Amino acid sequence: MRILTTLLVALLAIPLSAQFEIRGRVLEGNSGNPVDYATVILKEKESEAVVAGATTGNGGLFKVDLDTDVVILEVRFIGFQSKIIDNLVFMSGVADVGNILIYEDAAQLDEVVVEGERSTTEFKLDKRVFNVGKDLSSTGASALEVLNNVPSVNVNIEGEISLRGATGVQILIDGKPSVLADGSSNALGTITADMIERVEVITNPSAKYEAQGTAGILNIVLKKEEKKGANGSVSINTGVPHNHSIGFSMNKRTDRFNLFTQLGLGYRELPREMENINRDKGSQTEIISEGIQFRNEQFYNAVLGSDFYIDSHNVVTLSGSFAYEIEEQPSEFDFIKRTYGVEDERWIRKEETSATNPKLQYELQYKREFTDDEDHKLLFSAIGNYFGKEQSSVFTHEAKAGAAERIDQLTATAFSEGKYTFILDYTKPFNDKWTMETGLHYLINDVDNDFEVQNETNDGSFEKDPGQTNLFEYSQDVLGAYGTGSYEGNVWGVKLGLRVENTDLRTYLVDTDEGNSQIFTNLFPTAHTSYKFSERVSFQAGYSRRIFRPRLWDLNPFFNIRNNFNIRAGNPNLLPEFTDSYEVGAIFIMDNSSFNVNVYHRYTTDKVERVSLFKDGVNTWIPQNIGTNKATGLELNFKYTPFRKITFNGDANYNVFVRNGSFEGQNFDFTADQWSAKVITKYKVSKSLDLEVTARYQSREQTVQGLLRYNLFADFGFRYKIMNGKGVFNFSIRDIFASRVRQNTIDNEDFYLYSWSRRGRFITLGFSYGFGKGEAMYYSGRRR
Repeated sequence: MRILTTLLVALLAIPLSAQFEIRGRVLEGNSGNPVDYATVILKEKESEAVVAGATTGNGGLFKVDLDTDVVILEVRFIGFQSKIIDNLVFMSGVADVGNILIYEDAAQLDEVVVEGERSTTEFKLDKRVFNVGKDLSSTGASALEVLNNVPSVNVNIEGEISLRGATGVQILIDGKPSVLADGSSNALGTITADMIERVEVITNPSAKYEAQGTAGILNIVLKKEEKKGANGSVSINTGVPHNHSIGFSMNKRTDRFNLFTQLGLGYRELPREMENINRDKGSQTEIISEGIQFRNEQFYNAVLGSDFYIDSHNVVTLSGSFAYEIEEQPSEFDFIKRTYGVEDERWIRKEETSATNPKLQYELQYKREFTDDEDHKLLFSAIGNYFGKEQSSVFTHEAKAGAAERIDQLTATAFSEGKYTFILDYTKPFNDKWTMETGLHYLINDVDNDFEVQNETNDGSFEKDPGQTNLFEYSQDVLGAYGTGSYEGNVWGVKLGLRVENTDLRTYLVDTDEGNSQIFTNLFPTAHTSYKFSERVSFQAGYSRRIFRPRLWDLNPFFNIRNNFNIRAGNPNLLPEFTDSYEVGAIFIMDNSSFNVNVYHRYTTDKVERVSLFKDGVNTWIPQNIGTNKATGLELNFKYTPFRKITFNGDANYNVFVRNGSFEGQNFDFTADQWSAKVITKYKVSKSLDLEVTARYQSREQTVQGLLRYNLFADFGFRYKIMNGKGVFNFSIRDIFASRVRQNTIDNEDFYLYSWSRRGRFITLGFSYGFGKGEAMYYSGRRR
């Protein structure tokens, strides 16, 4: 906090070469109350260029220093008419304008939507662009709410962002990574809708972007004339199960600096009900476990960063975030062992786990915009991430029936991960139609995971279990280079690109001296085209080649033994999977609706699947490369506003897939399908109250060994604004009917496995108060 205060004082104390001073006070015309955080703008009389500005402080007072007296003064505040004074009188270099009265804007209060300012969607070469207007869906909204109105994008009540139903979306700000876009910091709350010019949706990325497979990319492009002054919010949240947090967000902008910060702390509980059945059909023995596990966390996080505008074309950004979590994971499971339906044993297994998790991210960025074209840019970014975990667990047993004794166990984990990313991007438009992009990308990722299991001995002491103990070392370096060329005319455009990536992946088990090294170089071509039939109908097609590199937990063979009859482990010999992705789509825009349709085909080789290995009643899930997958699908999404107060957003996805492969003599060839749908209904009861209901359905899905059951669930929420939008109450219920479950069944000739889990219903109530522009922004204490 001391660092933040020092930076703020330094920022506000920047000297100006001023010869004139303007001061005054802004009041509400009807009540006479002072208006804090109103925007005061000074413009040259002839050119109307902005020469200075300020925001009103306590009591509505303001003071502006400037070096010219030929100016016009304008006062702005949300929900009020602008006030212009063009006859300033200076005496001894000072113009005291006294009390400036501003009055509520009836047009804004009646919520009249200005034609031509509606949010719209259009197709570009390799992306869809959602232009943020001043319609009801964006006015007074946060960045997360804007994203929730973008076709194919959903933000759930916890703030988790998904694209076409898949999480893992990469968020960029002005085309570059940013602490503000880091999901773990919740810092998107410092961006309001009025700052956003457009949102770019990239479902099939070009060669410019890293080839590692993701759900897609969302690029938030801010307006050039970003709001100056201070914007921020204070938030408090509570919920059931326990989810309590307080947060503070602030963004301070001047001509040369943009300082942003966020502080938060809280406590949350994440319970999960679970049930498992392991049945050996040969011996007719089955193990049944049922219980509940918790993840309880105290958390503290802070974000601090600053943009420094060297001049109008050069900006340097330095930022960082720090989070610290204190975890407790109590769990209790009832176990029953049966043979031929007769109970042999019954016992309880309890877990007491504690952990501390420090997380750190820092980044340095330099961006240069050239004078010949606003899209002529050079960007350098260096980002560092660190995550650590110190964890210990105690597993105890209590016999309920049967003579067999279960040994108690201890585990300890020391984990550390460092990830460093360096990006250099250059964009050069040759004219308004031809553009070239090129750049380099280098990723360094180093991990150590020291895991130990100790088993209780006959004398009550504990000794290390060498079969479940090891130090796992993981490193992955990726060096990439790309180039693209594009032509974009008024009607038709095409973009071609090629990316090359060299991957150096190494794993090493220190205790058993087992190592694995994979070094490979791959080419990733991309091609995109678009055609504009009219202002209302556009067409787009694209191709890209993607890669899924095995992640740390896919490779690490050591695991948590919470349920030692159902174990998840990694495979150090896992290979990457490659996907060729083809898409064809069209967008249709009507007066009160928009409609998108996309047809896609994806061909994946060395498909990674988790396979169940069953032995002596113990089920171990291990990822394996199993053959190929061919998926062909149809995606539809729409936005429909039949009446001014009601809006429907929806999407549906259907695909048929063909799996070919085998593992340990078992054939996994089959053909199946799956589909999902979502409808969001938004009802604007009044200018202050909004209601929202979301219904979702996910069909059953056949896997290489079993069947995942269907899901049908719903969420509800409302938002109530007070104080002209400065204050906002939020209430939400996630999974209203507690119907969202994960159920997987595997039934083959040798064994039967059944697993079921449910998070349950979450209820959240929050209040946010926004200052500055006057809009409340949002802070969520959810776990990321």
